[in-house]
Amino acid sequence: SLLADIKIKKEVANAFVKRKKRSSPYEWYFEYYKSPLEQMHERCENYPPCDYLSDQVGFALAYNRFFG
Repeated sequence: SLLADIKIKKEVANAFVKRKKRSSPYEWYFEYYKSPLEQMHERCENYPPCDYLSDQVGFALAYNRFFG
């Protein structure tokens, strides 16, 4: 069926993306062992109001405003 074909293609695509994302042990390590500062930056970037405010007033002030 068409739905089964789409599902298989999606799984193959996801497997490829995951494999490509961690292409070297170096990248794999930093994907799993991010510094607290890196985790804070990602948290702010993934929250649009914080991301927008960080462009205006800087990361530290924006992060403290929403998560501090």
